Amino acid sequence: MKFARLIVQDCDSSVRVSITESARERMRGLLGRDSLAGNEALLLRDCRSVHTFGMRFPIDIVFLDRHNRVVAIRHAVRRRRVHLSLRAMHTLEMAAGMARLHRMKVGSLLDFGTTP
Repeated sequence: MKFARLIVQDCDSSVRVSITESARERMRGLLGRDSLAGNEALLLRDCRSVHTFGMRFPIDIVFLDRHNRVVAIRHAVRRRRVHLSLRAMHTLEMAAGMARLHRMKVGSLLDFGTTP
């Protein structure tokens, strides 16, 4: 897994992003974790749909196009849900409330800079 920092509309958010590099990493996702800190996120590359079966906490789901522009956001998704976006290429998962905190909205451009 690679790591990066989340940049929203050219502003560094101080969020450390884990980036999946394999189908196995995508399938595992956040399963088995008890929580996700506000300064952490998971980017699922080449992923248009996610489920929250087996999740222990709510998450924000941010769907991105191939240019990392936000095409849809699902806030505070509880367990046992399925969400997809046919317009998406990638999916960013964050702790519930973090998408609003970082002022993400449809059309926002995200970037994933290298970690220091």
